[in-house]
Amino acid sequence: MSDNLKLAELLFPDITQTPADMEEKFPPRSLKEGARVTRLAPSPTGFLHFGNLFAGTVAYKTAKVTDGIFYVRVEDTDQKRKVEGAIKVMLDGLKAFDVTADEGVIGEGIEKGDYGPYYQSQRKDIYHVFAKQLVLDGLAYPCFCSAEELDEIRAAQENEPIKGYWGSYAKCRNLSFEEIEKNISEAKPWTLRLRSPGDMEKKCFFDDMIKGKIEMPENVQDVVLLKSDGIPTYHFAHAVDDHLMRTTHVVRGDEWMSSCPIHLQLFKCLGFKVPKYAHVAPIMKEENGGKRKLSKRKDPEAAVTFYVEKGYPKESVNEYIMTLMNSNFEDWRKTNKDADINSFPFNLKKMSVSGALFDMVKLNDISKNIISLMPAKKVYDYASAWAKDYDKDFFELLTKDEEYSVNILNIDRETPKPRKDIACFDEIKDYVSYFFDEIYEKNYELPENITPDMAKEILEAYIKEYNGADDKQQWFDRIKALCEPLGYTPNVKEYKKTPELFKGHVGDVSTVIRIAVTGRRNTPDLHAIMSLLGEDKVKARLTDAIESL
Repeated sequence: MSDNLKLAELLFPDITQTPADMEEKFPPRSLKEGARVTRLAPSPTGFLHFGNLFAGTVAYKTAKVTDGIFYVRVEDTDQKRKVEGAIKVMLDGLKAFDVTADEGVIGEGIEKGDYGPYYQSQRKDIYHVFAKQLVLDGLAYPCFCSAEELDEIRAAQENEPIKGYWGSYAKCRNLSFEEIEKNISEAKPWTLRLRSPGDMEKKCFFDDMIKGKIEMPENVQDVVLLKSDGIPTYHFAHAVDDHLMRTTHVVRGDEWMSSCPIHLQLFKCLGFKVPKYAHVAPIMKEENGGKRKLSKRKDPEAAVTFYVEKGYPKESVNEYIMTLMNSNFEDWRKTNKDADINSFPFNLKKMSVSGALFDMVKLNDISKNIISLMPAKKVYDYASAWAKDYDKDFFELLTKDEEYSVNILNIDRETPKPRKDIACFDEIKDYVSYFFDEIYEKNYELPENITPDMAKEILEAYIKEYNGADDKQQWFDRIKALCEPLGYTPNVKEYKKTPELFKGHVGDVSTVIRIAVTGRRNTPDLHAIMSLLGEDKVKARLTDAIESL
């Protein structure tokens, strides 16, 4: 029996299956030619970063444009970092913006698909099958170095071009079988390391789907494959999982670029086909004339929950993300105004190499436009669903009379140029507050050219003439008819030409009425507002304003 075989049996006595058994259990997928299989593989830390949603959307679109498969795998081998309920937070965040997995972890503890388990913590025996094979092939060995010994190695490498466990610093690389057997019998803890076949004089190459051709020095470090508790490192686990789950394209943050030589080497040592890599640059933010990464600590918008809690519709966030993902999306949208976003031909090669810049103003502009084009009933459904979770009192007001609320939201909506006032649904309460006595706040702040006495005079005259049954033209004709007797002109151009002849113009008169009825200088169509409020309520507010001025 060879030493490699004896060592493999010594280290993994309970592993009887082989890589061939795993290949049979997880066969190649039956997909059409060119279909891509992608994944999102987060750790259960309880926080879904906007960058995770961005990368997840990239992976999702990459699969969907090719009729492929997108799955979620949870990388939970580091149990110390695990946060209870984190998987639900992550999946809810993805689902809120239509990033839904075809297979994998689809709920807390719920899996779907034939290539699981999709929790890495449940795949220990699978990793050990391949670890044992690497030992058999002479490509892995146990390392008994203590933390102190590893510190000593690092301290001795001050002048070395490469820091780590390699070459002459790899103390356990050439231990004899007898030495290893003795250490095992003495119950010395061990990790399993790769016996790197790398050469520091050689380069490795790969074609990144976003960044193009990449050339890097080969890996020479004997990296850890299994920790002392038998749990794999990310490097080893992801290689085994991506192969057995038949991943064709790995979309991940470009902080993993420096690990590519290790990963390419691992795939080669394991006899696996290397997937295509697409390294996504981080989302950046402008600050003090420079740029920095969108920060979990500094930026509330870094958390995906921010968009849910603010009530940004998924259509807005998805549209915005697509502008970050592909530089040609905005031109496509201009010529395909009503097209489903999923019909956009997303392409990894059109992604930014250096990193997209987060712009809240642009997100809000996109969202205002999208919400302005929604039917009032859809806005009502979205707003009431948001309020149910985040503002119970407002939910009760909004849903007390659905027809009334829908009519409010429909003012100035079905027009060639609808108003673009609302970016997210937490703004609606303030936007519609003057329609509900419970949250209406009186505010009689007048334009600079109108004194309280002038406003009172206008309102006293108007309340006598006001008729709630008037159509819009009749309503406006009454306001114009008030102008001249009160010293205002019904003609704005005339006022601009000779302002010294008048107190103001018809716009000033209607502004005073608007303030009295709504507490605002700027609102949607005032006639429509007054019609919805009803004659009794309008008269009551006019009277209040007269008494308060």
